[in-house]
Amino acid sequence: MNKSVFNLLFIFLFISCATHAQYQPKNTSKADLDKAQQWVNKTYNSLSQDEKLGQLFIVALYTNKDDNHINQVRNIVINDKIGGLILMQDDAAKEINLVNEFQQKSKVPLMIGMDAEWGLYQRIAAAHKFPWAMTLGAIQDKNLIYQMASKIAEDCKRMGINWDFAPVVDVNTNPNNPIIGNRSFGSEVQNVISSALAYSNGLQDNNILAAIKHFPGHGDTSTDSHLDLPVVSHNLDRFNSIELAPFKALMNKGIGGVMVAHLYVPSLESGKGIPASVSKNIITGLLKEKLGYKGLIITDALNMGAVANKYNPGELDAMAFKAGNDIMLFSQGVAEGKKLIQKAIDNGEIPQSRVEESVKKILLTKYFLGLTTYSPKSTENVNSDINNDSHKVLVQNLYSNALTLLKDDKKLLPLNGKQIYYVPLEEAPYQTFANQLGSNVTIKKSNEINTIPANSTVIVGLHKDNSTAYKPYKISAESKKIVEDLAKKQNVILNVFGSAYALKDIDISKISTVLVSYENNDDSMTATANALNGKTKISGRLPVLVNDKLKPGMGIDLKAKSNN
Repeated sequence: MNKSVFNLLFIFLFISCATHAQYQPKNTSKADLDKAQQWVNKTYNSLSQDEKLGQLFIVALYTNKDDNHINQVRNIVINDKIGGLILMQDDAAKEINLVNEFQQKSKVPLMIGMDAEWGLYQRIAAAHKFPWAMTLGAIQDKNLIYQMASKIAEDCKRMGINWDFAPVVDVNTNPNNPIIGNRSFGSEVQNVISSALAYSNGLQDNNILAAIKHFPGHGDTSTDSHLDLPVVSHNLDRFNSIELAPFKALMNKGIGGVMVAHLYVPSLESGKGIPASVSKNIITGLLKEKLGYKGLIITDALNMGAVANKYNPGELDAMAFKAGNDIMLFSQGVAEGKKLIQKAIDNGEIPQSRVEESVKKILLTKYFLGLTTYSPKSTENVNSDINNDSHKVLVQNLYSNALTLLKDDKKLLPLNGKQIYYVPLEEAPYQTFANQLGSNVTIKKSNEINTIPANSTVIVGLHKDNSTAYKPYKISAESKKIVEDLAKKQNVILNVFGSAYALKDIDISKISTVLVSYENNDDSMTATANALNGKTKISGRLPVLVNDKLKPGMGIDLKAKSNN
């Protein structure tokens, strides 16, 4: 990047004079710091160059793949002496056994990571699912997000996981974003910051490392970086005020990691088509030097199509390290990457001091995470430990506090115990909601709406498929027509069990009551039924800009019935 562009960037960026220290537990004393540094120096000096380079790599471990895959990972752990693993799908007990084995075979304990944005369920189906970030963004009491992250930290410890690659701090300003969407706390910078800080503190106060992602901002993309390289074309002013703002606000809060995205950002990188994840201008020039970040910098997964389709295994790892990353995540070529990094050192392209800087940061983090020694985890009762009533109570409370009442013109809520009709629409299960509503509710299928007496109270449930965070939110033309027809003769309560973006092109002007529940699962449906029946309050606020009439921050408070 030329000097004039960097000068312009400096003007736009608010730079703190203080550098941002890497992760350490709160109330760490000077004596503790000195002891940590002694361990880091002693350990670093005991490592061969090959072992030092190994610390820079994290590879993926799948327990739903065959023994050949497991043996490949085993060989990489033993022969390439890597720094860590990222746990993928799907068997908790098998993962624990393999982590125990691999830790015993590692000279320096491995750092074990997982994408657990909505808890271990993101990778382990037997775990309990926590709400997506978009749902959390609707919650006004951010301490509830802290409680959730603390519970996720507890589950991580149970599994021997040290690093949750979360939270996402991308500001989702594009409703059509194919890969962020529900994973973002919303479209408002301050809400993203306060929600993400609560999440990060919940993890790190319980000694699980956080990683804010995806730097420098993935919230306004229309391409999935798992498939191809997204381009974010905003100017520096916009980038500074929206995309970069959460990172700047959070990185001086002691958050241990920043994950760098596979994005091409022309306003930050003048080299055509160079992804942020391998851009020295963005990682070293901006993140490390201008913003002063001192924590661990990790690439997004190097197997993603945005970069993996364009570079050879190992070549990508060397480029990423040269750009300023400390850790190459999901490496597809550890041995090749180590050779190419060493070759670049021998050629004078990378100073040995860069290896020392990154490895010592990794070791210091491992020390503070309690990884100077490793205690094997037990597999006994692990599935019930990560999915039990304590999870259920917390999760239903989260969904309850996220519920967002956008209008209630005829004061239909809470329900008064009289005859109610319920019309389920869209493709996802709804029976839990119907059961929880109570005995005075009559279910009517879409072809039966003409049998509902005029001026009845009718709940219309838009139940979207929430089996993954990436399912489409749009409502079918048939469903819209049914809602429109019902609103002409009935008192309609429109309940969206899906993204608030589902309301983007629905005319709600003639609908009395609109409630957003954000997700379609048993916990969400139970929480919603309780609120409709007046057992719990409604207090959520819209976290995203849906359209000109439905804006962030909108929502009506509704008290619970006094006799509950």
